[in-house]
Amino acid sequence: MSGHSKWANIKNKKEKTDAQRGKIFTKIGREIAIAVKEGGGGDPSNNSKLRDVIAKAKANNMPNDNIMRSIKKATGEGGSVNYEEVVYEGYGPGNLAVIVNVLTDNRNRIAAEMRHIFSKSGGNIGASGSVAWMFNKRGVIVIERTALMDEDEVMMQALEAGAEDFEAKDDAFEIYTAPTDFSSVREQLEGCGYEFISAEISMLPQNTANISDPETIEKIERFLERLDDNDDVQEVYHNGVFPDDE
Repeated sequence: MSGHSKWANIKNKKEKTDAQRGKIFTKIGREIAIAVKEGGGGDPSNNSKLRDVIAKAKANNMPNDNIMRSIKKATGEGGSVNYEEVVYEGYGPGNLAVIVNVLTDNRNRIAAEMRHIFSKSGGNIGASGSVAWMFNKRGVIVIERTALMDEDEVMMQALEAGAEDFEAKDDAFEIYTAPTDFSSVREQLEGCGYEFISAEISMLPQNTANISDPETIEKIERFLERLDDNDDVQEVYHNGVFPDDE
């Protein structure tokens, strides 16, 4: 539950086994469907939102065939399902502030499932805005750091592309953007030849909560796993920071 960087603590990251990769691809497929619907069709050259999702798909090693199938399905070839975006906010175990992004074809079903997961875990769902004020929406681009890379050069390229902030870690460069600048910064860095560990718009906590009690950590792990196992859940953001050995 820890990570190599500040941002990696925000979301529950588990080892990507084959089954988990399949689940990730399914979730990204839904994001592609929304991007095609809301961004202006299935042509990435005319749809910046779709380009962003494709970049996320590639960062997660989603094969091009899967990406193209998802686009074709979203444009109506072979049938399509209409998904809608729903955001749940609330508190999990240990008073953990949580934001859950959902893409669903059944709003009533997912509402019941979210209430059950939060309640079973000892948490509760709050009203819209109840925890969102604790987070900042920002674009986050993570580039794997290699011995051949010059830190100053990467930083200058990122800032010249329009990034707001740059952090160099031992094994990665983290680049932060305003949500509105994310697409252009990502595309300019792509043009410089960089490949991304991650490239997406995230919710970053303004203040984090250090959680060290083993029992609380175990409850949080089970809570996050229940959310992750739900097919409709796309992203989970929280403000917890855990010991490195967790």
